[in-house]
Amino acid sequence: MKKLGKLLALGLAGTMVVSAVGCGGNSTPAETTESTDATESTEETSTEDAEATEAGDSAEATESTGSGAPLVIGESEFSEKFSPFFANSVYDNNVSQMTTLPLLTVDRLGEMVLNGIEGETKEINGQSYEYKGPANCVITENEDGTVDYAFELRDDITFSDGEPLTIDDVIFSMYVVADPSYDGAASFSALPITGMEDYRKGSDTLFNLLVKAGEDNTDFTYFSEDEQKKFWETDFPAAKEQFINDIADYCTANGAVSDDEAVAADPIANAMANWGYGQVADGVLTAPSGATFDVKGGTAPTVDDFWNEIVAAYDGDVVAATDKEKAGDSILDILGDAYKNAIETGDSAPSITGIEKTGDYSMVVHMDKLDATAIYSLPVEIAPLHYYGDKAEYDYDNNKFGFTKGDLSSVRAKTTQPLGAGPYIFDKFENKIVYFKANENYYLGAPIIKEVQMKVTQQSDAEPAIVQGTLDVAEPSANKSTLEQIAGDNSNGELTGDKISTSLVDNNGYGYIGMNSENVKVGSDPGSEESKALRKAIATVLAVHRDVVVDSYYGDAANVINYPISNTSWAAPQASDPDYKVAFSTDVDGNPIYTDGMSEDEKYEAALQAALGFFEKAGYTVADGKLTAAPDGAKLSYEAMIPADGKGDHPSFGILTAAKEDLAKIGFDLIINDLSDSSVLWSATEGGTAEIWCAAWGGSMDPDMYQIYHSEGGSAYMYKINQPELDELVVEGRSTTDQAVRKAIYKEALDYVVDYAVEIPVYQRQNCSIYSSERVDVENSEMLHDETTYYNFFATTSAHNGIERLMTK
Repeated sequence: MKKLGKLLALGLAGTMVVSAVGCGGNSTPAETTESTDATESTEETSTEDAEATEAGDSAEATESTGSGAPLVIGESEFSEKFSPFFANSVYDNNVSQMTTLPLLTVDRLGEMVLNGIEGETKEINGQSYEYKGPANCVITENEDGTVDYAFELRDDITFSDGEPLTIDDVIFSMYVVADPSYDGAASFSALPITGMEDYRKGSDTLFNLLVKAGEDNTDFTYFSEDEQKKFWETDFPAAKEQFINDIADYCTANGAVSDDEAVAADPIANAMANWGYGQVADGVLTAPSGATFDVKGGTAPTVDDFWNEIVAAYDGDVVAATDKEKAGDSILDILGDAYKNAIETGDSAPSITGIEKTGDYSMVVHMDKLDATAIYSLPVEIAPLHYYGDKAEYDYDNNKFGFTKGDLSSVRAKTTQPLGAGPYIFDKFENKIVYFKANENYYLGAPIIKEVQMKVTQQSDAEPAIVQGTLDVAEPSANKSTLEQIAGDNSNGELTGDKISTSLVDNNGYGYIGMNSENVKVGSDPGSEESKALRKAIATVLAVHRDVVVDSYYGDAANVINYPISNTSWAAPQASDPDYKVAFSTDVDGNPIYTDGMSEDEKYEAALQAALGFFEKAGYTVADGKLTAAPDGAKLSYEAMIPADGKGDHPSFGILTAAKEDLAKIGFDLIINDLSDSSVLWSATEGGTAEIWCAAWGGSMDPDMYQIYHSEGGSAYMYKINQPELDELVVEGRSTTDQAVRKAIYKEALDYVVDYAVEIPVYQRQNCSIYSSERVDVENSEMLHDETTYYNFFATTSAHNGIERLMTK
């Protein structure tokens, strides 16, 4: 759902997920997480205890040392898409990965474990840990620039129903996410696998073909006249009505109600106003197209009116519009599988030549070129062919891979009932609780905890529920007030005590304030020195207030950052680096704005004077220390949108209010729009109308910058940098696996982004995992030792040495 999912992206609460399928993915805007962001799969044991815990090799299950009661985990709302292929929220993904097994696993530092069968021993904080997984991988870089990934599976793994897991299950899983009709979160098909493009070409979905053809089409080459008539006269109108009503119902259910009484009383008008598709004045709603609706006078917008405004915002792209604007299911989800199926429209290859089976438990994936990010998205979650597909439809030698190409209906049919080779078996989902039972066939030994429940719990209720005994584990927002509450509940006044045990690790993501360069510019060129100077003027005043505000909101649970990248990444510049700079701390001539010993007030004044210099360079008229006129294409006021629930509840709200007060002194108006409905912000950024906004990015283990900063990246619409120099750096960073070289390239790219002044890095927050000290044996549960961004409780939930090895008292 749009508002609920995207609210999590704002750094207020919750862990971000970048990829719902496989072991990673590109960095994405947090609103797509609702993707996808990066609970990675890994198996670990302490080296000294490896012999005792390698139950998979001895086929002996570990005996439970706990009470036998179910372990209850607090979670947020589920969308009930628990499939390893189609889970698209962090919470659904957590459910899926309890039941599935990834082809490769990762360690505590987020590095791939390439020798999973034998195991790899690695050290962190002076402690050695052994990591195991279902497969080995050997990577060979060939002289002609091609790359081979050779996988070897263990031969003793079974799925939870007892069926053996073989390389055919891996190949089946790869073909699902490579299918032309696949519309899940996996980016597998974007990899430069030999033959991938030839396999996927020459087809389109029935839905796309019908939409492109239009209602008056007379060419029935790819569908019948009856199918066309049914679509336009019955199915599509009904789906469109449900789609719009879902938005209207969502707004009402979540308190997104217009201040205008007449508009609030009409569900469609209220939804348009709260979804960013209408300005309201005295009962009249004005849509982005200019259409007006006198709601007070009895002329309200219809479902078609709202629909047309949404589609127009995406230049007529119905698929993009419904995918991004949905409050429930997309149009395609509402229409059903028949319209998702791919229809052959031209020649295509019968198989992907780069996916080569070499044995019952081995295969090689051939790639046309080196892609440093491939190792994170190549290892799919291994789904059972016999359950999600059809064994009768699998014949590798005759190009049959478990389903009819273009038809994933058998896979989609199991979306709410996952099954795999993971440590737990999905039992049921009812009353907002997911129930699991231990997988006694788990290849590394039967779980210690035999029953697990994931229970939908409000963030504000998570900590009290631990104390009251209704939850055993939760992940509340790590802000100052929450941490004070935790310490107050422990008799020792600490974060870990007799009631609650707390673990804090850096979140793989960061908070920022962004600007759309097309909307905050001078003249017609957003990349001109004048345009950059305008944005630097605003950024300088915003940046100087970060330290005080972030400390006030988060306390010790967050730090100010100076580059647009999470500090958890190996590519993040460090303060000890010789060329490290504090963001927006130099004036128009490149001189430092601040000196040692300055008070906070002196810094604020210095920042304001530096801003005047940038405004002058941008072409603003300055008289007596104030702006009196803006150059062509620029303004004396800009709007900053912040989803702070209409009450200032956001980490960056204090930055905006302080900057607004300072900028007013020099004649500039920073208009703060505190949104009660975050969907308004996302509609504005996606529609290209936002000027300045506050949000957060989620990250993956690899620091690839393509998604956000490359001109063709999926989130390039946010900043609209679109500069070939930056594009070249981003691509260059993908072209080598030498980490030192990549770090230098990415540092240059990060400097470019900061200089372009479309993103003010604000904070690196921490994730907070809390456990009941009375019921969870934290001290003796080694999976809770040396937790990291990539290896904390919710990461290890899918890591296959996670909760199945958790000890209870």
